[in-house]
Amino acid sequence: MSDSSLLNELIDALRCLPSVGTRTAQRMAFHLLEHDRAAGMKLAAILKSAMENIGHCDHCRTFSEDKRCRICNNSSRQQDSLCVVENPTDVLALEQATNYQGYYFVLMGKLSPLDGIGPEELGLDLLESRLSEGKIKELILATNPSVEGEVTAHYISELAEKYSIKTTRIAHGIPVGGELDYVDSGTLSHAFSGRRSY
Repeated sequence: MSDSSLLNELIDALRCLPSVGTRTAQRMAFHLLEHDRAAGMKLAAILKSAMENIGHCDHCRTFSEDKRCRICNNSSRQQDSLCVVENPTDVLALEQATNYQGYYFVLMGKLSPLDGIGPEELGLDLLESRLSEGKIKELILATNPSVEGEVTAHYISELAEKYSIKTTRIAHGIPVGGELDYVDSGTLSHAFSGRRSY
């Protein structure tokens, strides 16, 4: 391999992506340099712009270029339904696989005391503020069915109970330890429509 430090930096930078090891990063780098420098320049420009301009919705915490995301700005959605998910990818998965028309709250993780992730890091104070407004009639828990996801769902259900809000949990169809964004849309749709009281 070439001794170019810039080439090595490019390969190392590409390795930050999930599931990209050294060999895959090398193939990507060489492909862009040998066959598609224009695409590489476009990728660099869009990546820079995205890193600088995409933040979090101040209402649901998903990724957004604006203070409020397009879902939170959509007044035709059901005002009394709130679905709690772990990550923005879960919002995308549910939007594509279900006909859910309520709003979302994105935790950006799950409770994990060993990793230093508590209620504050998940924005549960903001969630409780929304619950206390009295508009939400059903809280749908769509955290992943991992141990941490279940603990998070239980914690949130107790929070909702303080405000007498009906709490449901997506139930069957999702394997324990599975991740929502890896589940096929048919299974996800079935699990979402078959949610049960929590």
